[in-house]
Amino acid sequence: MPHAPGTGVADRAAGGSADTAPDDVVARARALLATPGLVVITGAPGSGRSAALRDLATAFRGPVFTGGGLAMLQDVPALALSRAVRVRLPAHDAALLAEAVRSRVRGGLLVVDDLQWADPATVAAVAALAAHTRVAVALRTPHRLPAEAVAGLRAAAAGWLTLPPLDAAAAADLARKVAPALGDAAVAEVVRRAGGIPLAVQALARHAAAGRPAPAAGRAAPASGRAAVAAGRAVPASGGPAQGSGGSAPDDGGPAPASGRVAPALGGSAGDDGDPVPALGGSAPDDGDPALASGGAAPDNGDPAPASGRSVPALGRSAPDDGDPDATGALPVAAPTPEVDQVAYAIAEALADLTRPARTAMAALGLLGRPAHPTMLGTGVDELREAGLVVALDVQAADLVGPASPYVAEVAAGMLDPAARAALHRRLAALTPDREAARHLAAAGDDAAAAARALAAADRAATVGERAELLLLACDLPGARPADATRIAAAAAALAAGRPRDAVRVLAAPGAPLGVDAAVLRAEALLQVGDLVGARAAAAPVPDDAPPPVRAGRDRVLLLARLATDRAGALGDAARHGDAPEHAGLRAAVAAVRAAARVPGWEFGLASAAEAAAAAGDPLATRWSAWLLVETLAADGRLREAAATADRAAAACAADLAYSWQARFLAAALWCVALRGDPGGTPADDVVRRAADLTDRTVPRLARAYAVAAASLVEADGGLLAPARARLAAAAPVPGAAALLGWVAREAAWLDGQPERAAEPSDDTAPPLVDGLRRITARWAAYDGGTAENGDRDPADLDATDGASAGLPAVRETLAAWSGTGGFDQAAAAWHDLVVREEVRCLLAAGLHEPDPERAVAALLAAESLAESAGLVVLLGRARRALRRHAVRRETRGPRAGSDLTERERDVLRLVAQGEPSRRIAGQLGISAETVETHIRAGMRKLGARTRTAAAALALEQLR
Repeated sequence: MPHAPGTGVADRAAGGSADTAPDDVVARARALLATPGLVVITGAPGSGRSAALRDLATAFRGPVFTGGGLAMLQDVPALALSRAVRVRLPAHDAALLAEAVRSRVRGGLLVVDDLQWADPATVAAVAALAAHTRVAVALRTPHRLPAEAVAGLRAAAAGWLTLPPLDAAAAADLARKVAPALGDAAVAEVVRRAGGIPLAVQALARHAAAGRPAPAAGRAAPASGRAAVAAGRAVPASGGPAQGSGGSAPDDGGPAPASGRVAPALGGSAGDDGDPVPALGGSAPDDGDPALASGGAAPDNGDPAPASGRSVPALGRSAPDDGDPDATGALPVAAPTPEVDQVAYAIAEALADLTRPARTAMAALGLLGRPAHPTMLGTGVDELREAGLVVALDVQAADLVGPASPYVAEVAAGMLDPAARAALHRRLAALTPDREAARHLAAAGDDAAAAARALAAADRAATVGERAELLLLACDLPGARPADATRIAAAAAALAAGRPRDAVRVLAAPGAPLGVDAAVLRAEALLQVGDLVGARAAAAPVPDDAPPPVRAGRDRVLLLARLATDRAGALGDAARHGDAPEHAGLRAAVAAVRAAARVPGWEFGLASAAEAAAAAGDPLATRWSAWLLVETLAADGRLREAAATADRAAAACAADLAYSWQARFLAAALWCVALRGDPGGTPADDVVRRAADLTDRTVPRLARAYAVAAASLVEADGGLLAPARARLAAAAPVPGAAALLGWVAREAAWLDGQPERAAEPSDDTAPPLVDGLRRITARWAAYDGGTAENGDRDPADLDATDGASAGLPAVRETLAAWSGTGGFDQAAAAWHDLVVREEVRCLLAAGLHEPDPERAVAALLAAESLAESAGLVVLLGRARRALRRHAVRRETRGPRAGSDLTERERDVLRLVAQGEPSRRIAGQLGISAETVETHIRAGMRKLGARTRTAAAALALEQLR
């Protein structure tokens, strides 16, 4: 069967799509071509037209003649048909041309790709062939075929089929198949940007999988890139840190300017400032539009640089920076890849076939990064609708239009040259509220006007995060000269939003000293980033005759700085301030000192300090007090209370767009849930998934550390030791969480049968619970390594050497049991409502140390039952090995007779044991995620396992 090579530019740009076109389109085309006739398959660039033709040709039983047009040879007569039949054809006469092709194709199938690049004779011949020959053609939208030629094709066609975009689930499956390593948040962002275009999904998924975070300076999306003006971003319903993936309507609920007047179209007259912007939405001929002509600047992977070459911070999310200036709660931005560049070029080539008003409207959507009212976009909207490039949206009862694929809109914006982009940004600034207008003016290089609009928007900002972003923008613009009051206000807002490094930077700008207010703010910011010496040095010079609020702020910094080095001295200083100072920040500091000393009622002190700070309008003191309450509760083993407090605080931070604090609270709550291990609580797989979603984002390092610790502990307990080790090895050291990560690493080593690594000493200062846990792990490591005996410690030394045992009865009971002065059964009871895995370990120790076989077996059976219900696979295996030493062969849910694992079930469970989630397993094995889950459930049923990790561990035992 003769075939000519495929000619789809979009397909070639991505190296060809291995995926098939939608089954219903191909099936309908096959049915229509059961007899001679013409089928036209249309779709946007990269929608899979060429794939549909390939599927159709593969399914056809008979000779197939494949040809197509070429963009570079559009004027060569009959080229598309000559490539199909591989002979020179008479192109001077359409009827003769059609007959020449028919005589060669006869009962076969003629396939013509990229008809939009064919000459008029070919288009006419295709319509004429429909009466006697089976013909399938692909036509890209938009295109430049004359209206009469399209009318002729429609009249001759038996079917005019439009390829639908992929739905969200199908696009997500495709992204995971292409890049199995992507997390859920990254997949969701790829799906959002691609807008259902298969090749865009593939290219963006590979791009995201291969990328790394961008440099710290100016991490925002470029002005014409994704979410260039992220106005009114909503916090995700899940409560996770916002990823900034979707814009919303402007602050006033619609696309009209803040004044309430109807927004003129982009093709209207020049703005009030007399800016000689051309009538971008007008009807000037295409060849007179150098800015948007097809020969303009090629897009740079769909994320072109803004006018003036500067990166302007995107509004709408505060960038947490406690140790990580990049932390925005957004997904990491990857470097360009050649594949993305090629796909973007193919899309740009298609957009060049639009008229000027339509290109301008599409570019405006790319610059806006959100839906807009049709009147705002000008006269090109109807053409975009007809081409399927925009969709109608009903947002808050407003009739808006948005791009079918945000990525295509980004490419359209990238086709603008710098001057045209700046002009369009200025026009959009005249049509949008101040918050968006500031961003557009900054991208256009008008720093003074951008700063003025940012300040105006900051005065009306509804959230702390929004206000901080706007004030920092006003201070950071190169051409702006912010007033001292603006810098101070920006620093205060940055502190409240969890961005202390930004506060330090804004206050450190060159110029005369800003006064005592700024000195206290700078001291507070340095304190938040952990520079105690700098904080003390900044606060100490503030005189006693300073205004009372300033003096109280100074005393707060000095008190907390002393707490870090001299707890007893700090307690004395706190007593001089009284239990409840009037200043909210100082009251929070006093409560922190009392909490550190565990003065009775410290919980109420921190909680009431947070409430007082909230009532006083001090968000920094509110969140800081809540965070300290969460940390202290967790440190004392009150994990259920700590998790509930963290969840409430995270929800409050989400409502205020304080994403840095939100990420910290969410990660701390996950750690509490993971450590507690309640069998009836959050499933272990959900803990790992949520922790991975946090670590997929750019979040503060402290939040990342808590999330890594949570996921690693759950994986290690579930027998997925290799993924846990890899996760811990990749974690960066973080002050404040080093001891926590260190204990999890030692615990994973002990679970992996490496007692020598688990027993390595640590000098890190640890919270009481973590300190006690690492001491307990050291006892287990010594026991397993045969380097210690039960009575090698003097019980009288416990209070002096084991500081953790003094305040935590469970730890104290456990250490006493190991020293021979207590019982492991009492220790297990002490852990019952605190940490399930430690209760299991105490029961296991009781069985191992009990000389009475009957009592030993009872303890081991209790350990086995609890470990199985909690999914503690490694501890479960250890309990069963101990039971076998007592000749106990206890049948639990044993495997079903005659139900051996299939080869595919073994493959799936082997990958589960390696720590791969279902979506990655699906990609590696070439099956759907639902099929993977089916195999896992079947394996669990056959092996008698209650969890997927248990099934994986049992499967590995069978494979050995």
